[in-house]
Amino acid sequence: MRTYFPRIKPYATHWLAVDQLHKLYIEEVGNPDGIPVLFVHGGPGGGCTENDRRFFDPEKYRIILFDQRGSGRSKPHAELRHNSTPELVADIEKIRVFLKVEQWVLFGGSWGSTLSLVYAEAHPGRVMGMILRGIFLCRHQDIHWFYQDGASHVYPDYWQDFVASIPFAERGNMLAAYHRRLTGNNEIERMASAKAWSVWEARCASLHPNPQLVEHMGSPHTALAIARIEAHYFIHDAFLEENEIVAHVDRLRGIPAVIVHGRYDMVCPVDQAFALHRAWPEAKLEVIRDAGHASSEPATLAALVDATESMVRTLQDVS
Repeated sequence: MRTYFPRIKPYATHWLAVDQLHKLYIEEVGNPDGIPVLFVHGGPGGGCTENDRRFFDPEKYRIILFDQRGSGRSKPHAELRHNSTPELVADIEKIRVFLKVEQWVLFGGSWGSTLSLVYAEAHPGRVMGMILRGIFLCRHQDIHWFYQDGASHVYPDYWQDFVASIPFAERGNMLAAYHRRLTGNNEIERMASAKAWSVWEARCASLHPNPQLVEHMGSPHTALAIARIEAHYFIHDAFLEENEIVAHVDRLRGIPAVIVHGRYDMVCPVDQAFALHRAWPEAKLEVIRDAGHASSEPATLAALVDATESMVRTLQDVS
């Protein structure tokens, strides 16, 4: 079974000021003359990790990674002002121009799939291919499933930990309850809420328990960005019209695409991948029978590496 490519360090790092407040961290890895591919991380708020460089053959790809507004190493950390989906789409275009990329492949999972799809629908001529994992359409029902009524029935023990700090009278709208605490002035309550929010997500993300993922997402720096930014986006319906991605999928016609989704994904249930595929049948859909949401699960990881390799062949055939 395929796994990560060997560890590799960036050959270039950059800081790009995208407005008067936000400065984004960007790195380039692999072959400067290879196929440009943009890694679009999840969350929103997740930031990039060293393993995110390793889905791609470094001899074939010019691998570009960046931390979205408020995420990872970008500054200011966990900032919500001037942080919305249209602004992130504009940031990606600024990165493309800054790095002198004519067209690129987009590789995004979870929220990264959302942002990749929204960007591609806005700028289809700049996208030569897409590899998407754990499709998240950001519809009301998708957010409600994970933060109110859905995953709570699959993981009732984890859900009890998630709701424990929220008074019973507020539990009818868990997203609003957490948003109030994550954006409030009580620093101790804000940090405790951030950890509970991020640990809930991490615990549900893999088919088998993954303590390393829980530890990473529950660490203070990561948890604060993930929880604050996710709650900010989801309380505003991800700054998208309802079902916007599927409604505009015709703009993606002709872009080679692979969709990888775990059968037992409890964060972004697989019906979202099927909804996208019904509207976009020319995209290849691969449902992984023994996986949940996380990109690091063995069969999902193997499928993603296979997809990056097959994308090289597809683009060579097109050219």
